[in-house]
Amino acid sequence: MNFHDLIQTRQSVRKYTSKPVEQEKLIQCLDAARLAPSASNSQPWSFIVVNENDLLQKVGKACQGPMRSFNNFVPTAPVILVMLIEKPKILTEMGGRIKKKEYPLIDIGIAAEHFCLQAAELGLGTCMLGWFNEKEIKLMLNIPENRTIGLLITLGYAPENYLQRRKVRKPMDKTVKWNGY
Repeated sequence: MNFHDLIQTRQSVRKYTSKPVEQEKLIQCLDAARLAPSASNSQPWSFIVVNENDLLQKVGKACQGPMRSFNNFVPTAPVILVMLIEKPKILTEMGGRIKKKEYPLIDIGIAAEHFCLQAAELGLGTCMLGWFNEKEIKLMLNIPENRTIGLLITLGYAPENYLQRRKVRKPMDKTVKWNGY
């Protein structure tokens, strides 16, 4: 698949089959994330793979919105990746303070997209989650208090008839400026 087709194919999947994700495919996705670029090569991330059924259910429930109003699909995913933000190199941290930039947030975003694009190429679906109960999940997974969960990604196989949605994006002339604002 060429790159343009890959980015057209990748979408947020909110329904999964019970088919487990093969270990070798999961490793390929993790390796893609691990190889992502980062500010000063800080690699300010670590990953926790949740694929044990009881724990998936608990973590999934900690992702549901108020009164279970959204993210109800999360407990059905065969894998949930928890992306932790680790302390960056001192040079990156100092540069971020000077420039008022959160480089680790940018870096885990790049790593997350590498993970999701690799998954799409392998025929797997993903959904990045920003809504979750961090305190509960940290307790469940024994994550140190001084670590931050950046985001979660569900991973699995979408049902065969899962709708491939047309991407609705702003047109190029609304998002791209040439040689100035």
